[in-house]
Amino acid sequence: MSRSIRAEQPAEPQPLTGRRLGWSLVLLALAQLIFSLDLNIVFVALPDIGRDLGFSGQTQQWVVGAYAVFAGGFLLLGGRAADLLGRRRVFVTALAIYAVSSLAGGLAPNALVIVVARCAQGIGAALLLPSTLSLINTLYEEGPRRNRALAVWGGAGASGLTVGALLGGVLTQAFSWPAVFYVNVPLAGIVALAALAVIPRDQGGRARRRFDLPGALTVTGGATLLVFVLVQGPELGWTAPAILVAAPVAVALLIAFAVIEARSADPLMPFRLFANRSLTVGMIVTFVYMATFGALPYFLTVLLQTVQGLDALQTGLAFLVPSVAIATGTQLGERMTTRLGGRASLFAGFAIGVAGTALLAIGFTEDSTYTALLPGLVVSGIGQGITWTAMWIAAASGVAPHEQGVANGIASTTLNIGNALGLAVLIAIANSGTAGLDGEPLRAALADGGFLAVLLTAAGMLAGLLITFALPSRRPAARSEPPVARTEEADAASMNS
Repeated sequence: MSRSIRAEQPAEPQPLTGRRLGWSLVLLALAQLIFSLDLNIVFVALPDIGRDLGFSGQTQQWVVGAYAVFAGGFLLLGGRAADLLGRRRVFVTALAIYAVSSLAGGLAPNALVIVVARCAQGIGAALLLPSTLSLINTLYEEGPRRNRALAVWGGAGASGLTVGALLGGVLTQAFSWPAVFYVNVPLAGIVALAALAVIPRDQGGRARRRFDLPGALTVTGGATLLVFVLVQGPELGWTAPAILVAAPVAVALLIAFAVIEARSADPLMPFRLFANRSLTVGMIVTFVYMATFGALPYFLTVLLQTVQGLDALQTGLAFLVPSVAIATGTQLGERMTTRLGGRASLFAGFAIGVAGTALLAIGFTEDSTYTALLPGLVVSGIGQGITWTAMWIAAASGVAPHEQGVANGIASTTLNIGNALGLAVLIAIANSGTAGLDGEPLRAALADGGFLAVLLTAAGMLAGLLITFALPSRRPAARSEPPVARTEEADAASMNS
C-alpha cells in the first residue's frame, strides 16, 4: 500500500497593491535573474575551474551538467511543494540553498566538492523557478496586469541567460573563477531576507492534500536519470555502462509514475491539467525554446573563445548586446500578448527568431569577426525575448491558483529537458568532424560545426512556429474567480502583523 505525506494546502495569498506589490515583483525578478545566471555563468570560467581543480577533459563538463541534471529532475516536485507547503516558504528555502551551495562551490578544494555544490544549486533552482512563477500568477490576476508582471520577470530571466556569460567573463578575469559562485551568496541572501518582509506570508487553509510520495519519488528519479543520460551521453559515450543502465531505469520510473498518477486520488501531477490547451502547447513551446534559443550561448562561447581567441572578459562583454536585445523583446512580448493574444505573439517571436538565427549563422566562420555576428544577435535576441514572455503567459492561462505551482513545474521540466536534449544533439552534430584535429584545422572544424548547429536551431524554431497554431485563438478563462484586490489599509495592517 503506497504511503504519502500529508501537507496543509495553503490558502491563496491575497493580491497586493501599491509599493509592496512593486517590491514583490522586484524580488521575484531578481530571483529569476539568479536562476538564469547560473545556467551559463560557469561556461566562461570552465577552463580555469578545470585547470585549478584537476578535472579531466571529460569530467569537467559535470560542473555544468550537475546543475542541469538536478534542476531538471526536481522541478515537478518543486512546483508541487510550492502548492502544498507554501509559495513564500519554498521560495525563501530555495534562495537559502542557493546561498549555501554557492559559498561551498567558491570554497571547493577539489572537483568532487564543486560538483556536489552544483547538484545542490540545481535542487535550489528546481524549488525556485516554479515557486517564483506561482507567486506571480497568484499575486496578479490573469490578464494585462499579470502579463506586465511576467514581462518584467521574463526580462530578468531571458537576459540572465546571456548576462550569465557576461558576468562570468568579467568575474573570472578580475577575481578568478570562485567569484562566479560567491556572487550568488549576497544576492540570494538579500532577496531571501527581503522576501520575508515584502511577500505575503503563507496562510494555512482547511483543505488538506496528500503529497503523493510514490509519485514524487518516481518522477524525480526518472526525470533526474533522463536528464543525466541527455547531458552525459555525449561526454561519456552513448554505449557507456552508466548510460546503458540509466536510460532504461529512467524509462521504467517514468512509466511507473504515469501508472501511479492515473490511479491516485490526489496525484502529484493531475493529468486533467493537460485538457488545458494553453498549458499543453505552452509546455511544448518551452521545450522547443530551450532546445533552440537556449542552446545558442554555448555555441557562441565556443566561437568567441576557441575559434576567435577572445579571453574570458572579452567573451563576457560580447554578450552585452544580445542581453539588451532579449530584454527589449520581453517587453514587446508583453504588449503583443495583451493586444494580440498568445498565439500571434509566439508566432511572431519564433518567426523573428528564425530570421535572426539564420542571419547569425553567417558569422560562424573561421575568420569571422564580432561585427559579423551583431545583426543576427540583435534580431535573434528580440525574437527570443518575445517568445520567452509569451510562452509563460500561455502556460499560466486558465490554470486555477491552487495548481499554478505544479503547472509551472510541468512547463519548467520540459524547459530543462529541452535544453539538455537540444545541447546533447547539437553538440554531437557540431563536434562530429573534430576528432583528432588540433590547431587551425580544429578551429575551422569548430566553426563549421557551429554553423551547422545554429542553422539547425533555426529549423527547430520554425517547428516551434508551426506548433503555435495549436494554441486557442482566445485566452481561456481562469478556472476560479480572480482574488479581490486588497485595500491599502488592509495591506498596511498585514505588513504590521
